[in-house]
Amino acid sequence: MARFVSEPIEPEPGSADVGAMSRGEPGLPRSFTWRGTRYEVASVEATRRSTGTDRGDVYVRKHIYEIVTTCGKHMTVYFERNPTNKTARKHRWWLYSIEP
Repeated sequence: MARFVSEPIEPEPGSADVGAMSRGEPGLPRSFTWRGTRYEVASVEATRRSTGTDRGDVYVRKHIYEIVTTCGKHMTVYFERNPTNKTARKHRWWLYSIEP
């Protein structure tokens, strides 16, 4: 069963998916640190987007990735575009949930 976390992660510098960035999407980090532990992405199982509206226009607000790490953990991470709260502005990548 997945455990809800919703905490920021720190992408490892230079590990972003530049192919995704060239398409205007966030570059999922291939490795990141959460709670002092480094994780590497072994595979991306699924992706989806969450949208919101602003003045009648629909925008992508979050890019969500279901990943499996090299240590076998299943995680859901997301990238938040234009976050409204000040804490979220410092951290764009978040760990949403984790399955041991």
